[in-house]
Amino acid sequence: MADMTKMTSIEQLNSAVEATEDQPLLLFKHSTRCPISSNAYQEMNDYLQNNPNENVKYGIIYVVEDRPVSNEAADKLGVKHESPQAILVKKGIPVWHTSHSDITSSTLTNVLSES
Repeated sequence: MADMTKMTSIEQLNSAVEATEDQPLLLFKHSTRCPISSNAYQEMNDYLQNNPNENVKYGIIYVVEDRPVSNEAADKLGVKHESPQAILVKKGIPVWHTSHSDITSSTLTNVLSES
């Protein structure tokens, strides 16, 4: 099972994005106040428990608790903020993103099997 690293500082986010030169990063932006986000979080966990791509790093940003990090991710990556949201970053550039009910274990499997 792969783990999601909690992103709690802008420095940590910047380091994770810089590391995508060598290894892709899937960022998951999660709101603990939203039932749709809870469902997407469960789908993320299902994906990570079943057959995750071990060549991808996984990060999670709690958008309420760590709002500056969430805002920085939107600004740095140029992807309009949504919650929940999944963003795949390669070589510092977002190459895929989706949000809300489109975050499913099967979608993640399809997208990340190619990474």
